[in-house]
Amino acid sequence: MKKTDQTVELSASLEDYIEAIYHIADKKLVARSKDIAARLDVSRASVTEALRALAKKELINYAPYEAITMTEKGKHAAEDVIYRHESLKKFFVEVLAIDPNNAEEAACKIEHSAPPEVISRMIGFIKFLQVCPRGGDDLLKGFADYCSKGAISSDCIASCAEDMSANS
Repeated sequence: MKKTDQTVELSASLEDYIEAIYHIADKKLVARSKDIAARLDVSRASVTEALRALAKKELINYAPYEAITMTEKGKHAAEDVIYRHESLKKFFVEVLAIDPNNAEEAACKIEHSAPPEVISRMIGFIKFLQVCPRGGDDLLKGFADYCSKGAISSDCIASCAEDMSANS
């Protein structure tokens, strides 16, 4: 996802809030501060402070004791955070063969600091590996096996040797 004129700089904490509001509003149409506090495991006072900051940046419509809705600008900001999160998680699981739970945790931590160019390149790398005749899903599976067993399997080596002799 490329940065646009509507891209807003947010702290990692505010990115977490906008992402939470997006997911809650997606399910319930609106978000309430108690739902946000429960989802992020933070105090209601922290939620109120974050909501004021997000409203000041025109990312949400907020008034005390009212339901919270997202502006178009806020939806774009949330979708950018979610895109980075999901892309990182996919890379960690599909390429690096990391357990999905660990990948989720890592994506949460890294999504706030990874530049969009890095995320796009990771997605491109996944796509390349899946279509490259020298890579593909076999390469990804071979790497996953290597990570879990600590050694290259004889099947992997034999397959590579067969491919090399067939191409000679």
